[in-house]
Amino acid sequence: MRPLDEPDLPPQINIVPMIDVIFAILTFFIMSTLYLTRSEGLPVSLPKAATAKQQQIPTKITVTLDKDGQVSLNRKPTTVDALEGQVRTLVGSNPEALVIISADEKVGHGQVVTVMDKVRQVKGAKLAIATQKP
Repeated sequence: MRPLDEPDLPPQINIVPMIDVIFAILTFFIMSTLYLTRSEGLPVSLPKAATAKQQQIPTKITVTLDKDGQVSLNRKPTTVDALEGQVRTLVGSNPEALVIISADEKVGHGQVVTVMDKVRQVKGAKLAIATQKP
């Protein structure tokens, strides 16, 4: 039993430790997402472009041309002749599909244009060229 001369103290909740825990968890998630980058292409030495812009891509298809001239579609080897049909299958009826051509800077201009021509024959496919900032 409590003595009657003691005043009633209202209950208090100290939220400072809770805020510390929330910030620690937030910091963990921010730091861990920095390491979740996903590369769809094969390792190539991209050309540099100062005006390159980062794009938000809902559906992306990556066509890679390595320095030896080998063509890959989403990291699977293919040929230039089969490329159009395979891209058409991947694009399907999605009007937001973006085909990214990731060509090594040592690949000849003619071969890149040939791949671009094959991709442009697919109705609804949007075309982009991968670069990196200098």
